[in-house]
Amino acid sequence: MRLRRRGASRWGTLVCLFVVGIAAVQPAAAQSVNKRLIDSLNYQLAYVALPLTLFVEIILVYAVFKFRNNDDPLPTAEDPPLEITWTIATAIILLFVGVAAFTVLTNPYITPTQPTGGGSGGAGTGGARMGLADAANSTDSVTVRGLAYQWGWQFSYPGTNVTTRDELVLPANTDVYVRMTSADVIHSLFVPQLGVKQDVFPKRTTVIHTRVFEPGTYRGYCAEFCGTGHARMRTEVRVLPKDEYRQWLRNSTAENGSAG
Repeated sequence: MRLRRRGASRWGTLVCLFVVGIAAVQPAAAQSVNKRLIDSLNYQLAYVALPLTLFVEIILVYAVFKFRNNDDPLPTAEDPPLEITWTIATAIILLFVGVAAFTVLTNPYITPTQPTGGGSGGAGTGGARMGLADAANSTDSVTVRGLAYQWGWQFSYPGTNVTTRDELVLPANTDVYVRMTSADVIHSLFVPQLGVKQDVFPKRTTVIHTRVFEPGTYRGYCAEFCGTGHARMRTEVRVLPKDEYRQWLRNSTAENGSAG
């Protein structure tokens, strides 16, 4: 019996090593940095959970059939090496899960630096409240200001007179910061395909940080119940190649200038 338990201990160690090894496999390419990070964490946790679940179920089924006719079961014998092995294995698995989740959750794309204090995302503000996002207007990054209201979205593009309604236009392969605020109640911008989700509050600015790889059109939703028109509060995120984005800004600016 002791030999059998030692064999189980060795199998447990092999399973743990196998789980840690396959957890390093990367998922398929995603549409944005945010989505890639989230998918990577999900895959890693699945790679840990599935083999362990299968291993436990196999042992359970084996025990049920092996001892189903045992009318006089004996107490489980003490086996300190086996108990120590499983305790260490559990600690390693929990440590891996904790470190993997912490690494993703603290990534600046998933949890960007938020401005301190209040302020409106639609109006220019100075001082420390500008924070990371307002420092992002460079050749390698773009800042967009967003306003949520019952029941729609409005986006403005600093340095231009361009404003879009229910459509967020972004350049591909560029760091983008969207500074959001609400005109009335709490809303939440959720773009599933891009792995973007950020609550939006009245009299407070929150920041979305993303980098989208694939040009295209992505659907966005309000993920916070905000009244009777909540289900209709949708937006489109249109991602253009960099050259097309700059051309779109020039054309939109010229159209708005001539209309004024």
